[in-house]
Amino acid sequence: MAFLYIIDTKSIETSFQNQLSSGPLDSRMKIIETQKQMKLSQSEREREILSQLTSDSSLSVTKISDLLGVSAVTIRSDLASLEAQGFIVRSRGGAHPAFDPEILRRQKTQVVVKNRIARKAASLVSDGDTIMIEAGTTTALIAKYLTGKRNVRIVTNSTLIIPYARSNPGIHLSVVGGTFRPETEALVGPMALSGLESFYVKTAFVGTDGFTLENGLSSYFPEAAAVLKKVVERAETTVLVADSSKYGNTGFVSIMAIYAVSKIVTDRDLPDDAAELLKKQGVEIVFA
Repeated sequence: MAFLYIIDTKSIETSFQNQLSSGPLDSRMKIIETQKQMKLSQSEREREILSQLTSDSSLSVTKISDLLGVSAVTIRSDLASLEAQGFIVRSRGGAHPAFDPEILRRQKTQVVVKNRIARKAASLVSDGDTIMIEAGTTTALIAKYLTGKRNVRIVTNSTLIIPYARSNPGIHLSVVGGTFRPETEALVGPMALSGLESFYVKTAFVGTDGFTLENGLSSYFPEAAAVLKKVVERAETTVLVADSSKYGNTGFVSIMAIYAVSKIVTDRDLPDDAAELLKKQGVEIVFA
């Protein structure tokens, strides 16, 4: 026997508005929060859950349920989804992030801009291309936007790319060995450099902690700088993917001159004068 349930959403909304206009302040604030959480999509809830767990990994399912204003069943479903994506590790009554807090912080910075830049960078890849993707939160997203491309061979030292390769049959992924750095989700050191030496590709996609006309590309980590140099050596052309906030910054370790890259994929907040000066160095600017 089938049952049809009809929910009068207008009546619910009217009830909320009546309580908002007449109830105590604390109650009104709770209702406002509840209305906000009702509008969250699953992906938005998952981002909020991950953010909450990053701040406090001891949070229980019940506490997260209270914070987001949804049922514990919904939270458990969201946690199962996050676990399947590799973002969390489940524990009894709760969960904790599967990543180092530093990489999570970087992933949550400039999210929209990073995705836009990665999508534009991915558009530079054609079927059958061989590419290297150096570890980074923006560079790793390039693999996300290779859907629909065929027979793309990727060499990388980034573990962030693995979930995208797993779900995309058009990607053939080679991950080099090395010492794992959880704060960057990267494999570095002599073994990584040796592994990269075994390949030669059409295009290298690299990131940076900062870039300037005077000091070129730079990094805060010597091991990361060594990997980036090797990646550039093993590619015909190099594309820098970096948001405009990186311009003007100089890291601890100098990597290479700015003219060593063929293109820079960035956002339109890059100053006009900087873009013109970079073009004079022979660097093509591709705005996302």
